[in-house]
Amino acid sequence: MEMITEILSKNGLVFAFVVVGVVMWVSYQISDRLSAGRLHGSAVAIIIGLVLAWWGGLATGGSKGLADVPLFAGIGLMGGAMLRDLAIVSTAYGVDIREIRKAGAAGVVALALGIVVSFAVGALVAAAFGYTDAVSMATIGGGAATYIVGPVTGTALGASSDVIALSVAAGLLKAVLVMIGTPLVAPLIGLNNPKSAMAYGGLMGTTSGVAGGLAATDKRLVPYGAMTATFYTGLGCLMGPSVMYLALLAITGG
Repeated sequence: MEMITEILSKNGLVFAFVVVGVVMWVSYQISDRLSAGRLHGSAVAIIIGLVLAWWGGLATGGSKGLADVPLFAGIGLMGGAMLRDLAIVSTAYGVDIREIRKAGAAGVVALALGIVVSFAVGALVAAAFGYTDAVSMATIGGGAATYIVGPVTGTALGASSDVIALSVAAGLLKAVLVMIGTPLVAPLIGLNNPKSAMAYGGLMGTTSGVAGGLAATDKRLVPYGAMTATFYTGLGCLMGPSVMYLALLAITGG
């Protein structure tokens, strides 16, 4: 057993892919057997991942979740920014450029509206819980946009680690809710074509949530929703520490 543990520890990244593969398989089995696919497998996987991260931090007293356990150290590399961003960008490669043109102004308006509304709602919730300074409001507002925008905004503005953690939590909650809610609301809002998928991705913004939700709705729509959601993330990272922060600074005065 010690020899196996040593081999797996030395090949941490390879073992991390195995662990994630097993978690995804279990998640989709749970999704199919317990919810008939209504709760998407990706949402189940995120929940399992959060539980494992909590257990890892509790067992080791560390700050990196499951990656603090030597056997699972490769998960820290696999979940790092490089592979994360590659996975996000790669979702857009299945897009047909002719369909993108059909989105026109609607896609642009969806992006702008989605970012502004998310920041505003997140900032208001932050203020309601006592985080009334512009830095904290902008960071938590960024988290309400996506769990990537929040940490990027907080790091740029010098927010505390507690506030950045709250922004990540807000973004993860949004991702799970979008995953679960998308198949339920799709028939009501006409989410059945590339143009509506692009507008939806621009409004919601959370790439993982939109991709998972659209996969449960119609897999052919995933690249379109994920593409505008990816633009949303990039635009949010630019606007969070600049336009949004300055607007909140003008409103709060500090």
